[in-house]
Amino acid sequence: MAEQIRTVGLTKRYGTATVVQDVSLSVQQGEVYGFLGLNGAGKTTTIRTLLGMIKPTSGDVFLFGKRISQGGGKLWNRVGYMVEMPAAYPGFTVRENLLLLAKLRGLKPSDSVDRVMRELNLNAYADRKAKHLSLGNMQKLGLAKALLHNPDILILDEPTNALDPAGIVETRELLIRLAKQEGKTVFISSHILEEVAKMATRIGIIHKGVLLQEITAGEFEKIRQKRLYVGVAGKREAARLALADKGYLAREGKEGMLELADERAVRHPELVARLLADAGLLLSALKVEEEELEAYFLKTIGSKEVRA
Repeated sequence: MAEQIRTVGLTKRYGTATVVQDVSLSVQQGEVYGFLGLNGAGKTTTIRTLLGMIKPTSGDVFLFGKRISQGGGKLWNRVGYMVEMPAAYPGFTVRENLLLLAKLRGLKPSDSVDRVMRELNLNAYADRKAKHLSLGNMQKLGLAKALLHNPDILILDEPTNALDPAGIVETRELLIRLAKQEGKTVFISSHILEEVAKMATRIGIIHKGVLLQEITAGEFEKIRQKRLYVGVAGKREAARLALADKGYLAREGKEGMLELADERAVRHPELVARLLADAGLLLSALKVEEEELEAYFLKTIGSKEVRA
């Protein structure tokens, strides 16, 4: 797949304050790239720089292999975006807002507007004025405007903000479909980390303006911690010894259970269950837990704080 987004040594300073420092990232066609960071980490500044809304102090931004300062107007016809809370003409209805934008973009209004309203389930609100929309439906209108011209790249800052659970699922499924089936490139920032984990094919973690890490979903699956927890109805020491006899290291875990980090145990808990049953020990619990993205993220930025 072709590289669609690239930054090289991207840095942005305001006076003596460095908001983004030497960020170099790459996003391929068809990827959903999750850009994660705390409030003030530099996410929105990076996104605004990608969109040419602000000029970097140093470094370069490339879209479709072209430096954005040299890409011209045609480049932006291939990019859809939503940054922070979307704006709309408050006295216009949802349909009128989209029809106006379609005309400004030189699109066939009926085709493009009908398509995005259908994709985002906005038909029920077509004739409602924007000023009367809920925050969640205003967010959907912003997404509809970003998708209206069928762009090749979508750059979205907190796109699921204020959406209800059903709206979050709808948006997630839409973005995954656009990436997988239509080859769109989706660059998304969000503070809902587990939601990002469900859709991102690659993740970048930014902290205090520094890109700490980029990992694929597959790499995250391999490196995140996995644990097997075993409950043995008050006979933990006997179970620990039985496990140790077969080469399993078990230690005291949460809720009075034994914890095993051994890959064999995590991948084949049924073998541990059989071993303990053969030893005459009654199991009260047997469950595998995997480190969630939120815990991994906090651990990653925490280790950075310790080094600092």
